[in-house]
Amino acid sequence: MQHNGRLILAMVCLAMPFVSGIARRQLTLKGSWRMDAGKKPRIVVGMSGATGQIYGIRLVETLKAMGAEVHLVMSDWARRTTSLETQYTPEEVESLADYVYDNRDVGAAIASGSFHHDGMVIVPCSVKTLSGVANSWNENLLIRAADVTLKERKRLVLVVRETPLHRGHLELMLRAVDIGATILPPMPAFYYRPRAVNDIVIHTVARILDALDVRQELIKEWTGVSEVLHGEDLQVI
Repeated sequence: MQHNGRLILAMVCLAMPFVSGIARRQLTLKGSWRMDAGKKPRIVVGMSGATGQIYGIRLVETLKAMGAEVHLVMSDWARRTTSLETQYTPEEVESLADYVYDNRDVGAAIASGSFHHDGMVIVPCSVKTLSGVANSWNENLLIRAADVTLKERKRLVLVVRETPLHRGHLELMLRAVDIGATILPPMPAFYYRPRAVNDIVIHTVARILDALDVRQELIKEWTGVSEVLHGEDLQVI
C-alpha cells in the first residue's frame, strides 16, 4: 500500500505542471473569447477561375465597407479571368483585402481548423473547384480552406458559375450540400427592377451575405407584392 501510495503521489506531482498549464490556457482562451465578442466579422473569400469575377470583387468591396476583416485567396485562373473580364488587376483586387494568401501555400493560416472565422465563400466557384470541395481533394489552399470550414461546421457558400448543367455537375452539388455547403448560383432576380448590370451583381452579393448570416442593407427585405404594385423602389444601392 505504501508503494502504491508513493506511486500515486509521484504521478500527481508530475501531472501538476501539465494541469496548471491547461488551466492557464483555459483562462487565456476565455479572455480571448471575451475580446473577440466585440470584433468585426472575419470572412474568408476564395475566387476560382470561373467567369463572374465581378461577384467576388463586389463582395470583397462590400465586406470592407461593412467593416469586416477579409481573408482572400485567388487561384491562378481567377487572376487571369479577372484581367480578362474586368477593369481590375489581380493586384488591385488583393489590395482590397486585409490578408492575402498564395493558393499554393497549403500551410497558410486559413488551412487550419484552429483559425477562427465567421464563414467562407468561393465566388465564383468553378466546377473543378466544386469537385475538389465535394471530394475533399485538397490540392490547393482554396479547396483546403473550404474543406476545413466544413469539418469545423462553419458556413461555406459556393457560388457555382456554370450552365447548362449535366448530371455530374448536379451530383457534385448534391454531394457538397450533403457535407454542409450551401450552393448559391448567381441567379438574377428581376422583381426589384434592376437598372444596370451592377444592380444584378449586387443582388447576388446581398444573397451571399444573407447565407453567411451577415446583416446587409444592399437590397430591401421583401415584404409582399403590394409595394411593387404601388411602384415602391426595392433597391438600397
